[in-house]
Order: sequence, then structure tokens, then C-alpha cells
Amino acid sequence: MNKRTFLDPLFRSSPVPVLALGICSALAVTVKLEPALVMALAVTLVTGFSELLLSLIRNTIPNRIRIIVQLMVVATLVILVDQVLKAFAWEISKQLSVFVGLIITNCIIMGRIEAFALNNKPLPAFMDGIANGLGYGIVLVVVAVVRELLGSGTLMGYRIVPEHWYVSQGGFYENNGLFILPPMALILVGLLVWIYNAKQAKSVW
Repeated sequence: MNKRTFLDPLFRSSPVPVLALGICSALAVTVKLEPALVMALAVTLVTGFSELLLSLIRNTIPNRIRIIVQLMVVATLVILVDQVLKAFAWEISKQLSVFVGLIITNCIIMGRIEAFALNNKPLPAFMDGIANGLGYGIVLVVVAVVRELLGSGTLMGYRIVPEHWYVSQGGFYENNGLFILPPMALILVGLLVWIYNAKQAKSVW
């Protein structure tokens, strides 16, 4: 398996900042780190296993119904993930709300199936799916860490900023409420896009 198949989606062609895919959920589930991690894991598993399954049956799918077959496979995996979350992580499932179900329409998954899984063997397809899911997940985690830490002073629900730092306790610090609002997610993703593009341009020159 080509090493670039796995490494490129993590660094050079990350789905969110470079290809501008999957931005909607990146903006919606990053107020807290915990749901962002769960969402990242869910997308990674669905992307990896959907590419694996569709690569296995790629030579038996009539071209005229390939999109329908892809949607059925992805929808089945998303339903399984959703039911597991509801059974074992109910609170996080409520926080993620409809966005787990909307993984079905995530353009990262459908795009990689069309571009890679239907043209490659199962193992490279599986690794491509996992790599693209992780590339997406890294962005979610970075944005969520910044938003939760600066907006709430916590990470994973644990207090990071000491209580005695706060103005109400005689200190000097206040949480920045802007970071828990949707516009800040867009600003942070925009900064990541700028950083990625700047690095790409620098490497070219």
C-alpha cells in the first residue's frame, strides 16, 4: 500500500481545510471536545468501512445504480453508529443531535467512495477511508479544544482554567463567550484553511 494513501489526507489534502469538505458538521459539533471526538470517531469508522465494503463489491455494482448502493451501505453503517451511541453514550448522542444521521450526506464519504474505493482494492480503500476520517477528525478536535478551553475554561468537562483566576474570585480572567458561538467555529476553520494553504504555497516555492 502506498504510504501517501494514508498520509496525504492527514497533512497535504486534509478534507476540511484543503478540500473544504464536511465543514457544516465541523461548525456544529465543536463547542465541546467530547462530542467532537465522538463525531470524529463516527465519521472515521463510517468512511473506512464504507470504502472497504464498496471496494469489495465494486465489480458487481451496475453503474446505473451505484449511487443508490453507496447510500444504502453508508446509511446502514450510520444507523449502526447511531444506535450504538444511543445505547452506550446517550448524553453525547443528544448533544450530537441530528448530525450523526447527517453523516449519510457527508461529502467526504461519498467523494472518497467515488474517487478511490470504486477504483482500488479493499485494503487501500479501507486505509484511505480511515485516513480521510482522521484528517477530518483532527480539524474537529483542534477547533473544539480552542472553543471549549477559551469559551468555557474546560476540556472534556474538566476544569482547566483555575477557579482563582476568574474575576469573580478576585483574579484576572473571564471566559470569552464568543468562542462558544457558531461564528467563532467558522473563523477558526477559516484560519486553518489559511494556515494549510500558506504551508502548501511555501512548499511549492
